[in-house]
Amino acid sequence: MAFRLHKNEDVCVRETGASHISLKNVTKLFNGVRAVDDLTLDVRKGEFFSILGPSGCGKTTILRLIAGLEKPDGGAIAIGDYTVAGSSTWTPSERRGVGIVFQDYALFPHMTLFKNIAFGLKGCRQELKQKVTEMLDLVGLSDTVQKYPHELSGGQQQRIALARALAPSPKVMLLDEPFSNLDADLRLELRTETRRILKEKETTTILVTHDQEEAFSLSDRVGVLNHGRIEQIGTPDEIYHRPSNHFVASFVGRADFISGRIEGNSVVSELGIFKFSGSIPPGFTDVDLMIRSDDVDFTVNAHGDAVIIEAQFLGAEVIYKLMLTDGKIIHSIKPSIDINRVGARVKIKIDPAHIVVFPKGR
Repeated sequence: MAFRLHKNEDVCVRETGASHISLKNVTKLFNGVRAVDDLTLDVRKGEFFSILGPSGCGKTTILRLIAGLEKPDGGAIAIGDYTVAGSSTWTPSERRGVGIVFQDYALFPHMTLFKNIAFGLKGCRQELKQKVTEMLDLVGLSDTVQKYPHELSGGQQQRIALARALAPSPKVMLLDEPFSNLDADLRLELRTETRRILKEKETTTILVTHDQEEAFSLSDRVGVLNHGRIEQIGTPDEIYHRPSNHFVASFVGRADFISGRIEGNSVVSELGIFKFSGSIPPGFTDVDLMIRSDDVDFTVNAHGDAVIIEAQFLGAEVIYKLMLTDGKIIHSIKPSIDINRVGARVKIKIDPAHIVVFPKGR
């Protein structure tokens, strides 16, 4: 992809109406360690995109690079038609037209909510009042204008942080794990509300998170990050059911692996013979089968091929740990009304629709 360079620091990206985001071969080092490693990524206009990965994999660094809070050591970053960071150009963060919401909200404790939201906005007091009122209405907190952050709950503070980030009408919104400090019910409510608001504003959004459920429930597409590199990009359904490698399969959802062997169009394993329609590099006959716990069912059977060695009650469901005859462990999820005792021998049934095959050891 070709980037259009600009050297005029007076150009404000937000005012161009630009909103898609492109990173091309971006690298960022800290003390010689590659936090972001030759990363190429395109986020579409108006898309809600999540970067999903474990702690320390470079997620927040990517946001800081896009926002202009860090400079890349290589590569280029473009917002719309403008390169904002590259070998021959740099646009300061305040001219990028990017809003950002941090995990700790970063509200000014000594300012009223009105002043927090109006901070950095330009215009007469009447214009500022109109904009702040609009933002408070948007996040459902119109009666809090003269309160201070410490007078609000965590969820309300999060809404104010979102309102402040939206007030300058950015075309790009960056969310740095903004829901992680909230309790489960409030987290679900605010996730839904945040997506609604950002989609209504047609704001291109990048969320970074280590929470798979959060990424899947909010996103149009997800990129799975590992050691500063994108392992796979796809819809939540594609990422979950068709992971590209062992890392994605293991990190996204519960995945178990058993050994198998390719024979013609089938893969042979101790749990049965399954039709195989994927592609394995030439020369590989030994493979690993990925099996999701929601594709594993069982019935109690004295002559079964596994034993229940653990049952974890989670309310609506129970996760069973099953040991096969060769000592391998797989898991099965059942409704919590279907209770089975630990120690029972069981017959396993696998739904082959979502089985994924990888070359062994890869």
